[in-house]
Amino acid sequence: MKNYIKIIALGSVLSLASCSDLLDTEPRQSLTPQTALSDINGYESVLAAAYGGARGFGNYGQTLMIAPEIMADNLRIIANTGRYIGQEVNADRAHIGLWGNYGSINQTNIVIAGIDEIDGDAARKNRIKGEALFLRSLYYFDMAKVYGYEPGKEVNGWNNSVIIRTEPTLGFSDADFKARSTNRQVYDLIESDLNTAIGLLPTAAKGTAGIYRVTKGAAEALLARVYLYDSKFAEAAAMASQAMATFGLANDGTGLATPENYVSGFSTYPNPESLFEVEIRSVDWSTVDGVNNSMCTLTANVFNSAQFIVTASNELLATYETGDVRRNTWTETTRSGASGTVYRSNKWLGTKGDFLENLPIIRAAELYLIRAEARFRTNDAAGARSDLNALRTNRGLAAVDAGLSGDALFNRIMTERRLEFAVEGHRWFDLKRNGLTITKHGNNEPVPYSDYRLLAPLPQDQIQLNELLVDNPGYN
Repeated sequence: MKNYIKIIALGSVLSLASCSDLLDTEPRQSLTPQTALSDINGYESVLAAAYGGARGFGNYGQTLMIAPEIMADNLRIIANTGRYIGQEVNADRAHIGLWGNYGSINQTNIVIAGIDEIDGDAARKNRIKGEALFLRSLYYFDMAKVYGYEPGKEVNGWNNSVIIRTEPTLGFSDADFKARSTNRQVYDLIESDLNTAIGLLPTAAKGTAGIYRVTKGAAEALLARVYLYDSKFAEAAAMASQAMATFGLANDGTGLATPENYVSGFSTYPNPESLFEVEIRSVDWSTVDGVNNSMCTLTANVFNSAQFIVTASNELLATYETGDVRRNTWTETTRSGASGTVYRSNKWLGTKGDFLENLPIIRAAELYLIRAEARFRTNDAAGARSDLNALRTNRGLAAVDAGLSGDALFNRIMTERRLEFAVEGHRWFDLKRNGLTITKHGNNEPVPYSDYRLLAPLPQDQIQLNELLVDNPGYN
């Protein structure tokens, strides 16, 4: 019976690679190995399906933007719809679930394994392969952040991460069960994939429609982020500089959004600072997706049917300095049944209409903050201050104190990240990757770094089906 159940489960995994609702093509059509793998256009369709996973509401479309903010100290619940209630108090098993990324990973594996073998323009084939490598890296990186510790930051030596799968699963004969790989093995794969992708991808200017597809600069930016998480600080600083050069960003902050256009940039498509942005069109949503699940419906009340269930924490609002334009991403408003003043997010206003908006995944500001933190970690306090000032100048703020150093400088970098990326899904992971206690809002108890709740539990059905899988400590 157990083997029979395993076969059914594997069949479900395979269906993720061929499900028509993941295709970003018109008209949408069934994806089979016979049609998808016959020419370069078929591979591009598989790639489009892999892109589609990022906009899912269990991914960047909602969960990866909201959960890391409410699991830490940036957001609070103002309406009990049953969502994120457990995450707000860090209840047992209330975390982020990304095991479904394997469907998108399998699509990238199909492309990577086969694109070189078909006829077609070499530059186009290189681009498709480079995009697939980037997406595979992104999906694995997000899973690694959720299910495992960063290399060198393990608690009690626990270094299990996720299962590595790099071969495509096209049929039952290709499917197998594997144990979890180590966090070092997963990070090595991610970094190798991104380095290869950089050599295959074309460039595009930031804030233009060209960044709706992965570019060389986007791969450089993601690799800088990965190096930072991996504590490879010299490499992180160098790669951030390389990405800045690719996108034409100057050391003094020229090229960033200015105080005059920062807030409006989040209602401009693409965002002028976007280095990689997922485009969402009306054909990509069903008639109820926006009102039920969009970032706009959960964080703002600009449409009458909005759910508006989360708002800025008091602690976050108190952190903004006078004159900080980022404070204007919050507008005082009302919420029926909510106690006290609440604020809507002006980053997610559904300006494309009916709750519809794009998803900026990597913005230019991050490169300055990556480099500032990496420079701090490599004892270049002056360089770290310079990067902070380049950002602050474009957020309406004065330069930091010329003597700022040590813990005060590190805390300033973390605060700038908190304010810059509020409601963009960085806060929980910024605290976790630095081995810090997860701070909370109000009377909610902080989560020590040694607490088992830092890591997400693996899906129980996967553990039952795969006898090689071992859950994270504390969930047994």
